[in-house]
Amino acid sequence: MKARVKWVDGAAMEGVSGTGHRLLMDGPPAAGGRDLGPRPMELLLLGMGGCTQFDVLLILRKARQEVTDCVVELSAERSASDPKVFTRIHAHFIVTGRALSERRVARAIELSATKYCSASIMLGATATVTHDYEVREADR
Repeated sequence: MKARVKWVDGAAMEGVSGTGHRLLMDGPPAAGGRDLGPRPMELLLLGMGGCTQFDVLLILRKARQEVTDCVVELSAERSASDPKVFTRIHAHFIVTGRALSERRVARAIELSATKYCSASIMLGATATVTHDYEVREADR
């Protein structure tokens, strides 16, 4: 995997993924940024959310669960001193579908957290990562 980050100006940077996708990042105004895009640490948190959601949906599809929506709400705390690593991350899943098995949803989240989500497991080296969930019935 490769990526490239080029300084634009101020605290703005353009990231280009190995697959050619572009993303503008920026710093806060206090550090010379103009708030034009997410902060790099926000991207780490978003990446973890995307990684774990991808796993959970894949596992639930394989279990023939009819998922109609899935949201992961993430909250994180960082160390007060440099390096300001994440110290706590919590992922709250809201999984909506038709006749979903709560046991299967719980198992999918557990498998993602302990076996498949490389982002969660990597961030777990410095942060306490927790998960919870709610299962909602889809409107007919």
